[in-house]
Amino acid sequence: MKVYKLYFSPTGGTKKVIDRLASVWDCQKVEIDLSDMKYELSNIVFEKTDVCIVAVPSFSGRVPQFIIPKLKGMKGIGVKAILVTTFGNRAFDDTLIELQNTLQSVGFCCVCAVAAVTEHSVMPKYGKGRPDQSDKKELDAFAKKCKNVVENIDGQLVVPGNRPYRKYLTIPIKPKVNKNCNRCGLCMLRCPVQAIPSDIRNVDKDKCISCLQCVKVCPKNARYVSRFMQKIAEIKMKKLCKDRKQNQLFLPQ
Repeated sequence: MKVYKLYFSPTGGTKKVIDRLASVWDCQKVEIDLSDMKYELSNIVFEKTDVCIVAVPSFSGRVPQFIIPKLKGMKGIGVKAILVTTFGNRAFDDTLIELQNTLQSVGFCCVCAVAAVTEHSVMPKYGKGRPDQSDKKELDAFAKKCKNVVENIDGQLVVPGNRPYRKYLTIPIKPKVNKNCNRCGLCMLRCPVQAIPSDIRNVDKDKCISCLQCVKVCPKNARYVSRFMQKIAEIKMKKLCKDRKQNQLFLPQ
C-alpha cells in the first residue's frame, strides 16, 4: 500500500494541510507537486490498495484549470481518493464537486473530502496564520476519520457545489519584478502555466493565474505584487472574508 499526495501549493498553505492529513498513515508515501510541468501523471501505476489524496487551492471557487487535464491523464482503477481544497477564508464554492467529477471520470472512488482554511495567497491578511493550532487539531481529527472511511466504510460521497460550475475568473493582480532580480530563472522553471518568458523580467498576463508561486520561490525577493492593487482587492473582499470561516469534513452517506 502507498499513499499518494498530489497537490498544488503555490504559497505553501495547501502543502501544510495535505501533510497533516497524510500523517496518519504509516506506509510509503509518494509526493507529487502538480505544478511540476515535467511530471507525467499518466505514468503512475496504482494498485487497488493505494490511497490518493488530491489537494488544490480554490481559485475563484474552482479547481485551478491547468490541473484538470493533468488529473484526467491518470487511471484510477477504483483507487480510493480523498479530496482536499483549501481556501483563503472566503468560500470554496464548486471546487470540491469539480475535483470529484474530474477524478471519478478517470476511475477513482472518492470516499471523503476536506475543505480547509489557509492564509489567502494574494491577500494574506485574510486567514492570516491559518492553519493555526486549533485548525491543526481539527485536521488531525479529520485525518483519523478519513483513514477509518478508507479502511472500513463504503457509501456515496456528496459534496457541495453546482452544475454548471461558477464562472472561472483569475484575480487581476500580476507579479512585478524589482531591481533585485539576477535572472536566475527559478521563477520561470516553477511557473505552473509557463507565464514567465525567457527574458525573466516580464510576465504573460494572459497566461498568469496569479498563484504567486513565482513570488514565493524567488531567492532574491525580486518578485512582488503591487501593494496598491493588493489593498484595493482587500477592500473589495472585506465583507466576504472578515469573519473566521470553518474547516469542513465530508463523509460518505
